[in-house]
Amino acid sequence: MGCLRRALRLGLRPDAGRTLEQLPSRVAAPVPRGKGDAEFDEEAWTKDNKSISGFIAYALCAADEALRDANWLPSEDEKKERTGVSIGGGIGSISDILDASQMILENRLRRLSPYFIPKILINMASGHVSMRYGFQGPNHAAVTACATGAHSIGDATRMIQFGDADVMVAGGTESSIDALSIAGFSRLRALSTKYNSLPQAASRPFDCGRDGFVIGEGCGVMVLEALDHAKERGAKFYAEVRGYGMSGDAHHITQPQNDGRGATLAMKRALDQSGLQADQIDYLNAHATSTPLGDAVEANAIKSVFGDHATSGGLALSSTKGAIGHLLGAAGSVEAIFTVLAIHHGIAPPTLNLEKPDTLFEGAFMPLSSPKKMPIRAAISNSFGFGGTNTSLLFSCPP
Repeated sequence: MGCLRRALRLGLRPDAGRTLEQLPSRVAAPVPRGKGDAEFDEEAWTKDNKSISGFIAYALCAADEALRDANWLPSEDEKKERTGVSIGGGIGSISDILDASQMILENRLRRLSPYFIPKILINMASGHVSMRYGFQGPNHAAVTACATGAHSIGDATRMIQFGDADVMVAGGTESSIDALSIAGFSRLRALSTKYNSLPQAASRPFDCGRDGFVIGEGCGVMVLEALDHAKERGAKFYAEVRGYGMSGDAHHITQPQNDGRGATLAMKRALDQSGLQADQIDYLNAHATSTPLGDAVEANAIKSVFGDHATSGGLALSSTKGAIGHLLGAAGSVEAIFTVLAIHHGIAPPTLNLEKPDTLFEGAFMPLSSPKKMPIRAAISNSFGFGGTNTSLLFSCPP
């Protein structure tokens, strides 16, 4: 698995180096760029190819981490033909669009790069990974807003199940910290504005003081593999994909239904597909972005699905967005990696900045505010997006 881990550990900071003073939200979670150990060396991934933008570079880096971790860098044509890529994104490279628009406004059309279109197309992340390693299996890219990373993993799983590939490189990527993206989300009143002077406290899922999400960026990639194929080559196992539930709210372009029906359906469908019962799920990584409505709706949907198992404290619950912000199209895959690692290490991660939990939580039904060491046999990762698209991935201990 690869997810720009060193960058993610740095957490949240003011959006330095950009002229965004006019915007109401001035907190972001960018991937720090540079040559240092805790920085992303963008030049290493772009210097030989002018068609690579930020989100593509993130995908190349994360895919390389994941493939090396999986020890899957085949040289044989047959193996390359049976390896595919499913890496999607939510927005793409708006910064490149802004730069190109400025050139046109200034009558500098001839300065526009011939690589402009390939740099902004979402599917080019998958395309570049496929070309870099010679993978000739399915070349796929989901674009489902903040559920993209989860859909990419779920779709890749089904491609393996249907016999289209033996191995899939799957995840989501995003590089969207720019003036236009922040302005757009600000106009939707989706971003946090109360904590501009205290950025580390701005992302606070399930907390009474939450007032919107913190925009982030990065990439998360998994290597998925058919069980027999993985066993035959002695691959390292982290977890097994057991369920992939999807649904649509059919309600509103940005807001969930108050009763959480879409989220409920996605979780139930993942459970049905897995053959597991609700009380067999030990941990749930919530989508919870730190918005007042979204977090509350998801919490109620979780109570609806898990009932006594949740209210009695049998289900450990957290949102890792408190630590890394909301990575939009990359959120689902990065959080799926958190979930898989929770199973692998037997530690449920906490919800950072959870100081005063929302009043809808009571008794034993309470998000974790500190890590919890526990056996995790099965876990769910939720991802929801604008347009009412919902996804739940269910993972279990490896067989």
